[in-house]
Amino acid sequence: MAMKTLLACLMNRENADAVLAAAVPLARAHQAHLIGLHTIEALLVYPGIAIHVPDSTFRNFNESQAKEAKAIEAIFKKHTANEDFPCEWRLVKAESSTAATRMIESAHGADVVIMPKEENTFARADQNHAQERVIRESGRPVIIVPNDYDGPELGHNILLGWSDTREAARAAHDALLVAQDGCNINILRGTSRKTDELADFGAIEIAAMFGRHGFSAQTAIKERGSADVAEVLMKQAFEQGADMIVTGAFGHNRVYDFVIGAVTQSLLEDSQLPVLFSA
Repeated sequence: MAMKTLLACLMNRENADAVLAAAVPLARAHQAHLIGLHTIEALLVYPGIAIHVPDSTFRNFNESQAKEAKAIEAIFKKHTANEDFPCEWRLVKAESSTAATRMIESAHGADVVIMPKEENTFARADQNHAQERVIRESGRPVIIVPNDYDGPELGHNILLGWSDTREAARAAHDALLVAQDGCNINILRGTSRKTDELADFGAIEIAAMFGRHGFSAQTAIKERGSADVAEVLMKQAFEQGADMIVTGAFGHNRVYDFVIGAVTQSLLEDSQLPVLFSA
């Protein structure tokens, strides 16, 4: 499977470098069309509030938004200036109380989306929980990168978190979009009790699927004890030298959302590696 459109959500200048440090090498490896998306915040004035907003308030707000957008565009152009893959700078107005709506619209036309980890210290109010909304609502795999990311090129050594769920199956097949030639894929199931790896039919079938695509894939089962699944995944990823984690996200019924959603939130908050989430 070939990735041909990659959407990089450049939300703030503080983490734009980190997003592009992950996105540009991926776009280069796949010769994908890279879209750098930034949304301009809307200044919302509620009609039920009887207050006059001076023209200077609108002017200063618009000027600050334009300044931020130009700074992020400059970062995008710096990272892509000497590349030979197609690039596109996309600036859109949020025009609502949440920037995620515009991100989701652009994500519909992308193979993969890359976003920064949520960071409340410099994120705009309209960006709150944007990562979760894009993961849940875009229908596309979303890679979340740490805000200080400057790591290795993604897609050479992948850890896949496996369970017998729709979301995990979706994640496994989405991994094919980012896996590069010669990629090593480790498939890990975290369990609360001792389990026979040879009886893990689902994981064995997924490994066989990867093999048919030309990738080396191995399965493993880890007893997690008192640790949660997210901790097991992060520890295993560190031990194997993985460049990214791939996993299903949230859930499509209440039971699975309670279980998978907890793992998703832990990885969103604590992972020091990029994580590809599929919902």
